[in-house]
Amino acid sequence: MKDILFEPFEIGTLVSGNRFVRSATHEGLSDPSGLYTPELIRTYAELAENEVGLIITGHSFVSEEGRASKFQSSAACDDAVELWKVATEQVHRRGGSIVLQLAHAGGFSGDPEHAMGPSEFRSSPKRGFCRSACRGEIQKIVDAFASAARRARLGGFDGLQIHAAHGYLISEFLSPFYNKRTDEYGGSLENRMRLLKEIFLAVRSAVGNDFPILVKINSEDFVEGGFSVAECVEVCRELERLGLDAVELSGGIPEAGPRRSPVRLPEKGSVDDTVYYESAACRLKATLRLPLLLVGGVRSIQTAERLARDSCCDMISLCRPLIREPGLLRRWHYEDDSPAKCVTCNACFRPILTGRGFFCPRERSDDTSRGCN
Repeated sequence: MKDILFEPFEIGTLVSGNRFVRSATHEGLSDPSGLYTPELIRTYAELAENEVGLIITGHSFVSEEGRASKFQSSAACDDAVELWKVATEQVHRRGGSIVLQLAHAGGFSGDPEHAMGPSEFRSSPKRGFCRSACRGEIQKIVDAFASAARRARLGGFDGLQIHAAHGYLISEFLSPFYNKRTDEYGGSLENRMRLLKEIFLAVRSAVGNDFPILVKINSEDFVEGGFSVAECVEVCRELERLGLDAVELSGGIPEAGPRRSPVRLPEKGSVDDTVYYESAACRLKATLRLPLLLVGGVRSIQTAERLARDSCCDMISLCRPLIREPGLLRRWHYEDDSPAKCVTCNACFRPILTGRGFFCPRERSDDTSRGCN
């Protein structure tokens, strides 16, 4: 079974060297305008060098009001394309594939003045209410995703991923927790998925049928009155009907708390290898023909093997373990199969969010204690 994990896998025209994915991870390495830096390009090249079959970039904002934070990458300007070409060429030279993730932060925009969601809500007690997006703004957002998709193809990416999870704009529209609208974008699931369908169809029109499109979606929100597993299944079935190439399953929104958020912390004293969304993935996989990527909690090759053996998913996505150990998959493939060193402490977010780099502080502390530099 381990051999199967390291065999090539296809998503449409995209060929991954194995069944492992670097799930989209905000690197905090773009310049202030959102353009790729040499350090970010090196990060992607290093992942490909270390046998990450498919790299999904950190979320890239499609329009300025949808920017989540400083040092986030931009997909909103043509200036990004030439630097993307450098990054994608570096990845391809090392045998990897790379997909650009497109996102709009919605009510969690880093600029509270321009934050918008399906309805008014507070993303933080320290912030005011975001405004409810009007129909004209919704159409501009759809157009922004399509424009960003065209740039992605020009930039040499092997595909793109629409970020519809974690409480960002599309997730907000899908979720009745946020979406209190009474027009054609609110109420029924058919209405709440309308924005995602419009974005998907616009993006497909922009890039053509031979360019893979993936969607990252919540299995559920883990809050009362939120997006549910049953709704996730229905949305994915509809997207498959429309021609989606693959789904990546995640879960949680910020309001779910640290134990259920997208970057959840383990229960106190827990050291197990719990796969966060496994039951939902098995349910979804049983209803879909398209490939399913699963992220969340995989910390050992044995768990990855079990997920593949049980046909719970087609590809295994990793995030935080590859921050601490960029060479984890090469180690599992050729050296030893001991669990990942990542302890899921989220210390890596401090340097990322403050522009100090993309690394695991715990690993650096350990290196210092061993006399390394």
